[in-house]
Amino acid sequence: MSDITEWDRRFAELAFLKAKRSADAGGLPIGAVLAEGERLIASGHNSRVQTGDPIAHGEMDCLRRAGRRKTYRGMTLYTSLSPCMMCAGTIVQFKIPRLVINDTANFGGNEDFLRARGVEVIDLAHGESISLMARFIRENPELWSEDIME
Repeated sequence: MSDITEWDRRFAELAFLKAKRSADAGGLPIGAVLAEGERLIASGHNSRVQTGDPIAHGEMDCLRRAGRRKTYRGMTLYTSLSPCMMCAGTIVQFKIPRLVINDTANFGGNEDFLRARGVEVIDLAHGESISLMARFIRENPELWSEDIME
C-alpha cells in the first residue's frame, strides 16, 4: 500500500464536500473525485434522486464529467463511500489503478473484489464522511435501501 499524501487528503476532502453538496440538494451523500497526481480531472456526486437516473452514482457522475479518456493509468479515484458492485465493475473495466475510500464502515464489501483485480484500495476512514452517511441512513432508510437495492 502506498503512503497517504497531502494531495490524497485534499481530494478525499473534496469527495466529502461533493457528498455534502448532494445531501444539501436532497440526494444521497456520496461524492467522487478523479485525479492524476496533483491534478484534478473531474468531480461528481450521486444525483440519482435529483435527476431520476438510477445509475447516477457518485463515481459514475464523476467519470462522466471526466469525459472520454484513452487511459486511466496514473489516476486515483477518491470516493466518499465504498463503491457498489456497479461502480466497482466500472473501476475494473476502466483499469483505474488506485482507489481511496473515505467510508467503508457504512457500506463496503467490494474492496476484496477490487484488490483481486489489481486495484490498490486505501481505506482512509474519513470521520466526517462516515458521520454524514450514518446520519443519512438513519434519517432516510427507505431512500438508502432503494440506492443499494435492498
